[in-house]
Amino acid sequence: MNIYQELKERGFIYQETDSAAIERKLTSEKVVFYCGFDPTGNSLHVGHLLPVMAMRLLQKAGHVPVALVGGATGQIGDPSGRSTARNMLTKETVAANVKCLQSQLARFIKVENGAAHFANNNDWFGNLMLLDFLRDIGSKFSVNRMLAQKSVESRLENGLSFLEFSYSLLQGYDFYHLNKELNCTLEIGGQDQWGNMVAGTELVRRMYEEEREVHCLTIPLLMNPATGQKFGKSVGGTSVWLDPERTTVFDYYQFWRNSDDNMVEDLLKKFATDLPFSEAVALVNSGNINRAKEILAYEATKLAHGEAAAAQAYIAAGSKFGFADPENKIPTTSTIAAISTSSVAADLPETAVPADEIANGLQLPRLLVLSGICKSTSDGRRLIQGGAVSLNDVKITDVAHTLTATDFSEGALTLRAGKKNFRKVVLK
Repeated sequence: MNIYQELKERGFIYQETDSAAIERKLTSEKVVFYCGFDPTGNSLHVGHLLPVMAMRLLQKAGHVPVALVGGATGQIGDPSGRSTARNMLTKETVAANVKCLQSQLARFIKVENGAAHFANNNDWFGNLMLLDFLRDIGSKFSVNRMLAQKSVESRLENGLSFLEFSYSLLQGYDFYHLNKELNCTLEIGGQDQWGNMVAGTELVRRMYEEEREVHCLTIPLLMNPATGQKFGKSVGGTSVWLDPERTTVFDYYQFWRNSDDNMVEDLLKKFATDLPFSEAVALVNSGNINRAKEILAYEATKLAHGEAAAAQAYIAAGSKFGFADPENKIPTTSTIAAISTSSVAADLPETAVPADEIANGLQLPRLLVLSGICKSTSDGRRLIQGGAVSLNDVKITDVAHTLTATDFSEGALTLRAGKKNFRKVVLK
C-alpha cells in the first residue's frame, strides 16, 4: 500500500484538510512536513510518541521531517486540552528542555545527510519586533474565528489570558516560516491541535499573492479502554517517560509488556512500525497474545533506548516472569527472534553439578532435584511429562532424557521449569 494508505490503515489519520490532495502529494512528491513539540518538560513521554511514529513512517517513505521544538512557544504554553494555564518556565529552563527533547527525537528520526531538519522557533521569534508581528501577522487572523476554536472556547468560562490566546498566531507563523525557508507543505499533530493547524494553513495562503498548496492532518488520541485515560500512563497514573532517569528501561519495557489485550494489535500497528503492517494482525491472531506483547515491548524499547537495552530488558523480564515463546515458534521479522533466552544464565541462581554425577549420564529428573527445583524425582517426572521443562530453551518431554558432559556448552546450561523457575547449572 502507499504511505497515505498505510497511515490510514495503521490508524494515524483523524482529520485532514483535503484527503485526496494529501494522498496525491505523498504518493507523487518528496514532501517536507513538520510536527511541533513544546519543551514544557525535559523529557517526552509515551503520550508524545504517536506523531513521532507517524514521522518515522513518512520518513521511511522518502519524505523529509522537520522536528520543531518550540523554544518560543514553550515559554507560553499551549492552552489546547487544558482547563487551566500552564506554569510559566524560565527561558533558561525552556532552553535546557529543548536540547533534551531534540536528543530524544533523534533516536526515532534519521538525521544524517539532510534526511531531517531540527528547528527551534525561538530562532525566528527571538528577534521579531512586536509591532511588525501584529501588523503583518495579526492582521491576517480573525478574532471571531479564533474564539470558535475548541481550545479557546473551552477556556473562556474559567479564563484565558491574552498570552495563551496568542498561541495560535505563533503556531500559525511557524508553518509560514517553515514553508518559506524549507518549502514545508504539511503539518501533522495531535487531534487537539486542529484549530491551530488550520490557522497555519490559512496564514500561509494569505501571506502570498499566488496560491500555495499546504495541508495538515491530525492523529487521533489513543485511549486506554481499561482505565479511560489517555494512553501513556502507568497503572498508578504516572506518565511513562523516555528519560531512563525518570522511567527505567525495565519499567519502560514492562509498561508495553503489560498492555491491555484489547489494545495490542493497535499498539503494534502504531508503535512497532519497523514491522510489516500485516505482522501486527498475524501476531495477535497467533494464539499467543503474550508473545505479541513481548514483541511490542521489545520493539518500542528498542526505538526509545537502543537494541542492546531492549534485549537486556527482554532477558531480565523473561528471567523473572518467564518467556512467552522461548523456542521462537511464532514467526516474526523482529530481531527479538535472534536473542537466545539462554543468556539469562548470567543473572540466574547457580547450581553446581559434580562431574562424577554425569560420568555415566545424569537423568533429567535427578538434575531437577539437584538444582533445588523439585523435592523428588517423581515431581521432576511430572513436570517433564507436563511439558514444563526446558534445557537451553529446548523443551524436553522425555522423562528418561539423560545429560552428558557434551550438553554443558562452555561448562554450563540453562534449566527452566515452568514460567519462573530458572537455574544456571554449572559442571564442576
